[in-house]
Amino acid sequence: MTETTTPTKSMDDIMALCKRRGFVYQASEIYGGINGFWDYGPLGAMLKKNLRDAWWTDCVMTGCNGKLGPDGKPVRLVPVDTCIIQNPKVWEASGHVAGFNDPMVDCRESKSRYRADHLKLLRATGEDEGRMFAFIEGDTKGFETALKKLGKYVKRDLGEGDTEVLELVGVDAEVLERVVGPHASETGTLTEPRAFNLMFKTYIGATATEDDVAYLRPETAQGIFTNFKNVVDTMRVKVPFGIAQIGKAFRNEVTPRNFTFRSREFEQMEIEFFCHADDAEAWYAFWRDWRMEWWQSLGLDGDNLILREHDRDELAHYAKEGAGTSDVEYRFPFTAPGFGELEGVAHRTEFDLRQHQEHAKTKLEYFDHERGEIAPNGQPKGERYLPHVIEPSAGLDRGVLAILCEAYTRDESRPSPELMKFHPRLAPIKAGVFPLVKKDGMPEKAAQLHAELSKRFGAHGLIETDEKQSIGKRYARMDEAGCPYCFTIDGETLTDQTVTVRDRDTGSQERIGIDKVPDYLDGKLGL
Repeated sequence: MTETTTPTKSMDDIMALCKRRGFVYQASEIYGGINGFWDYGPLGAMLKKNLRDAWWTDCVMTGCNGKLGPDGKPVRLVPVDTCIIQNPKVWEASGHVAGFNDPMVDCRESKSRYRADHLKLLRATGEDEGRMFAFIEGDTKGFETALKKLGKYVKRDLGEGDTEVLELVGVDAEVLERVVGPHASETGTLTEPRAFNLMFKTYIGATATEDDVAYLRPETAQGIFTNFKNVVDTMRVKVPFGIAQIGKAFRNEVTPRNFTFRSREFEQMEIEFFCHADDAEAWYAFWRDWRMEWWQSLGLDGDNLILREHDRDELAHYAKEGAGTSDVEYRFPFTAPGFGELEGVAHRTEFDLRQHQEHAKTKLEYFDHERGEIAPNGQPKGERYLPHVIEPSAGLDRGVLAILCEAYTRDESRPSPELMKFHPRLAPIKAGVFPLVKKDGMPEKAAQLHAELSKRFGAHGLIETDEKQSIGKRYARMDEAGCPYCFTIDGETLTDQTVTVRDRDTGSQERIGIDKVPDYLDGKLGL
């Protein structure tokens, strides 16, 4: 991983701006909120829509922006929109009912709950029977606290080589009696790990019983797999092709945290791309590289974005030996200097289609007319097979959060130091139109330009207009909202039909003809 000397941004500052300017609110805030759920305000809803639309346009509608696949042909994708609640047998086949569990540990003293595989134990070297202090993996402050407590316990300063770190998973109850939890003061307060199912359970029917149990989907992918045969039968698609979907998913996270990064309700942007097993490696490399390029094209560039290939011991249950998995990762303020997953690109092999074929007892094999042995007439006889799947799966909410974190900028030289440097394509407010003063016909001229720009660009973002306060304060408000360009109607406009254009990032200004404004903005936004 590449280390960076760039100062870490304050997550508290970012969250404060998100609340103040209407990007993200705590869900049910007037009732004290509900942990793990977030609402998007006016600007956040538009930012999320713009990111969603960019993915939909670039991936689905234009086939990776017209980029040719490894076979030299255009990439073909078709959309679906599947239900949040599916037949429960879907989740039995996918392995979620039996295996979608996290090992959890509770602390009787602090009432906190932890992922068992995230807890580490710190002890003094050679102290096999001594006290151990637990900390959360990756939590630097937590480790320092554990080290300080351990030093007091052994009554000496601890240096390099004086301590060792152990895994909590696998220790027996006798060892747990000597462990001090991350937020506890006494030993023996941690319970033994136990499974915790992450799926939200619900019931179907007004008088439902336990026989009518169903689940809110924990991922959108399975709705694609169960509709594979329907899509092949009803659309003129040939392998290789992809099925894409954007939709809500729900996971009953035990410890939702880090703002919208780990929530209980979230939105996914997923593609299941079906190809022949012989071509899977090439298609995996294609999607891995193109998805990284796509995030970079939206402003997530530089040291904060990396592409990380999974180690063998990280592979999911559906991945066979040799099947690749990569993550596009972003350095969030709460993960720095490390990274958090933004999107995963996985070679799922034929696992999912095979599971559903076996459980549903329905043939899901694809008949490929262009493969197989060559017949006497010189044409291939065809081949029947279960396609392999390459899955680029992105978190829409995590994408919005990464865009917010990347855009947040402080410039102390400005009267109002906070601004959001959104890529113009994603900016929720595309332009501001301001009369310099509220007289001399300037408001009327501004209203005309505002109406024209709203009609042309309204589908992609807001066009703001405002007559109140000084022009400097209006510019500052637009900077905080991430508006890339402001057009000001002043005295010169009334004489020579020109306006002042102000650039958000540089603060520089230039004059252009008022009739040139729509085309000027169109060229800058890159829509």
